[in-house]
Amino acid sequence: MNTQQTNQSNLPSDNKATLELRNISRTFGDEWEREEIIKDLSLTVNPSQLTVIVGPSGCGKSTLVNLIAGFDRPDAGEILLNSKKITDPGNDRMVVFQETALIPWQTTLENVVFGPNLRGDRTAEEVEAEANRLLDKVGLAEFKEKYPIQLSGGMQRRAELARAMINNPLVMIMDEPFRGLDAMSRELMQEFFVRLFEENQKTNLFVTSEIEEAIYLADRLIILSNRPTSVRSIIDIELPRPRDFHMLSSPEAYEYKREAMEILHEEAMKSFHREDNSSAAAE
Repeated sequence: MNTQQTNQSNLPSDNKATLELRNISRTFGDEWEREEIIKDLSLTVNPSQLTVIVGPSGCGKSTLVNLIAGFDRPDAGEILLNSKKITDPGNDRMVVFQETALIPWQTTLENVVFGPNLRGDRTAEEVEAEANRLLDKVGLAEFKEKYPIQLSGGMQRRAELARAMINNPLVMIMDEPFRGLDAMSRELMQEFFVRLFEENQKTNLFVTSEIEEAIYLADRLIILSNRPTSVRSIIDIELPRPRDFHMLSSPEAYEYKREAMEILHEEAMKSFHREDNSSAAAE
């Protein structure tokens, strides 16, 4: 049994955020040439779990992130956080994107405190104390006066995490945050991130294209279909916590990977067939 799940009743109430997507759909394009990206997608992101989403390339994962973040709205259906409908961006959801969004002319510390200081709901002293605590937690205390260009890719990602965490969101949304890192940096960031999650057990939604990364991180693995996207399958990853990379060589992890890869291969082939049919029709 997953140790994290057995201890949920003892978690602080602010860790128990539930995200619900109810029959959402989203299309793009002009009225006479609209393309369905997401169709009738329903999903519950359970409280205090790390839910990971994978899907075929181009299936609409980033579109889904933008809808949950409130940067975009579905054409149909609704998205709720703790039973409250999401209509706009909010501090209760924080997104870490694929590309770094650190402000280049600000130091690491200035980047982390920027949002809370702009809102003004805490004193500058309180914000800086919390920023220093988080920078120490993510291993950047010695680099707080450095500018983003002076940080490695992995360090920039850790700074992004601290900048998101200082807002104490109900839900952390990670949109392929380790994409583009070299293999060693990516592995270190995965290990680092999973330790942070196991410590605070916030509700997390993590989007990735890497199956092994998904299995290593996830409590639940959500596999999306080819476009128009819906939930194709949900796999509960019952590897014990705390996690370590040795678990990926276990028979259980191998079976999870095999099952996920079979489903993703089927969905990817649908995409190829659709493209072939489109090309034939154009001819």
